[in-house]
Amino acid sequence: MTLEWVTSIVSAGESETLEFKETTGTRRKAAMTVCAMLNEQGGHVLFGVTPDARAVGQQVNDRTIEELSAEFQRIEPPVFPAIERIRVSEDREIIAITVSPGPARPYMYRGAAYRRVGNTTLEMRSDEYNRMLFERMHSEQRWENQPAADWSIQDLDDAEIRRAVEEAVQRGRLEDPGTREPAELLRGLGLFRDGVLFRAAVVLFGNPERIEFEMPQCLLRVARFKGVDRTEFLDNRQFHGNTFSLLRAAERFLRDSLPIAGRVEEDRFERIDEPLFPPLATREALANALCHRDYSIGGGSVGVAVYDDRLEITSSGTLHFGLTPEKLFAPHESLPWNPLIARTFFRCGIIEQWGRGTLKMAELTDAASLPRPEIEDIGGCVTVRFRHEKTPVRLAAELRATGWSRMNDPDERQRTIYHLLSRAEYPLALREIRAQLPPWVSARQVKRTLARLRERGLIVSTGHGVSARWSLRSEQ
Repeated sequence: MTLEWVTSIVSAGESETLEFKETTGTRRKAAMTVCAMLNEQGGHVLFGVTPDARAVGQQVNDRTIEELSAEFQRIEPPVFPAIERIRVSEDREIIAITVSPGPARPYMYRGAAYRRVGNTTLEMRSDEYNRMLFERMHSEQRWENQPAADWSIQDLDDAEIRRAVEEAVQRGRLEDPGTREPAELLRGLGLFRDGVLFRAAVVLFGNPERIEFEMPQCLLRVARFKGVDRTEFLDNRQFHGNTFSLLRAAERFLRDSLPIAGRVEEDRFERIDEPLFPPLATREALANALCHRDYSIGGGSVGVAVYDDRLEITSSGTLHFGLTPEKLFAPHESLPWNPLIARTFFRCGIIEQWGRGTLKMAELTDAASLPRPEIEDIGGCVTVRFRHEKTPVRLAAELRATGWSRMNDPDERQRTIYHLLSRAEYPLALREIRAQLPPWVSARQVKRTLARLRERGLIVSTGHGVSARWSLRSEQ
């Protein structure tokens, strides 16, 4: 570090990762801040910088450094921050303390844990401390890597194991083991070690009949509701089984339950039917739900609910490791709650790239001109929500965005109105259609265009007069 470096970073002021201390006489408060930075993003504490960001330095000797080091030794678990001395003048120096995010969080100083909020150091609440402690323990001892008591390899689905390994080998994500013996395949996947079968192996490959009674949390609930709430069921089923079988069941349910959306290619009177939501996006959401859910919750499950206006995929558990719904839609590190399960899904190609699942869902829905998925972490569950807000207001905005300067041309009006009807969720009245067109398009022009499209057999109407409503022909 140099004085130029110090001058450049202090000009931005204090932040979550930077704090100024005028002298080492405030080393206790500085140690609190170091503790907080270890619990968060890491950072720097600079002694010899005034609150108004002037790098004035202070007198420093060996005793000064010894006192600082002794104070930092009160942080638990033990840490060894980097301590550097930067000369400001002949008799004055700045002391820079640097720490990275701690690998053994939570850290405590003099019996209390701390966190950073903006440029302030606060004592951590007990629930925050317990969550961080639980996450630290989870990295070493978690539900999925514990022995599956009373389960043996004979209780697993051999064919499912072989399919998974062959897919992983074909994708180049696993070396061909040269055998198809289940024990060797499981050992290669990290699911069987020293004669011990891990719970992750049961979740991934367990026999469905035994899973239903001994691991009831390996449950998929699917439902199709009438309308936009849970008042009336149109379909309601449950499936027990391993993750691969549950993923297939969920995808079958979505194929059967989600409506087909039509789109019209530019300059063509041709509707292309596609799934309402991109299948790769919904598959990513399902895979994430199965990988990252908390299997230690005995009554937990994965839920798939289809409403008239949305699809919701819910999994038991909460977000961990400081992740939030907002952070999931920005570049972020992959921090799976069940690494063994997630790694197997990755090798099989169900998860394509580490840490990009939510970004991929956003890209796919953007490309389909749909709203980005919503993620909600509340009530002990994480919900991914897909919406299809193709209302007249949204359609009008889409048409304006594409430009309507050629709307004086009769053929262009036909294309635009046909496109409008193809994107609508329900038949539109004349006034609804006209409201989405340029103001200089008259009601008479719209009527003539609708009549011409009907004569060509492209659209149909129901009702008469002002109550008439227009839509595409069902066979289109």
